[in-house]
Amino acid sequence: MASRIGVYPGTFDPVTNGHMDIIHRASVMADRLIIAVSTNAGKGPLLSIDERIELMKAEIADPKNGLNGSNVEVRAFDNLLMHFVEHVGAHFIIRGLRAVSDFEYEFQMAGMNARLNPAVETVFLMASERQQFVSSRFIKEIARLGGKIDEFVSPRVNEHLKRAFAAGR
Repeated sequence: MASRIGVYPGTFDPVTNGHMDIIHRASVMADRLIIAVSTNAGKGPLLSIDERIELMKAEIADPKNGLNGSNVEVRAFDNLLMHFVEHVGAHFIIRGLRAVSDFEYEFQMAGMNARLNPAVETVFLMASERQQFVSSRFIKEIARLGGKIDEFVSPRVNEHLKRAFAAGR
């Protein structure tokens, strides 16, 4: 039987507890789950691609997250998502949804991806109740202004953001 390969794409600037919740749940759906970290310079990320990949790998390897990393890998990509999906031989794309407003955009993207490659499915996972309003954009803003973000990110990510903002980013 063919291996079920899924791709969970995102900017992950920074990786949040919400992202980790989706990764944990998606990892049981796939024989192999690839976390595809987008360079996405258009979004003007705070963290470099190398920082985001390093943080994501550390989060996946952390035993507290219950993943053990055996079927999860992290890779950067800077091309069309569907090209990346085809390159890695994936069968489905995982997308997390927090609210109805996410659905509109994700629905359009899923439709376009299906036109580009109808053999690749998009699977939507609803954010867990505790993660529905968590977004990287909000977390960065709260951290930049000195607010507490430890409920939304791991201690590792929290410290990394503190250092980034202390360095004047």
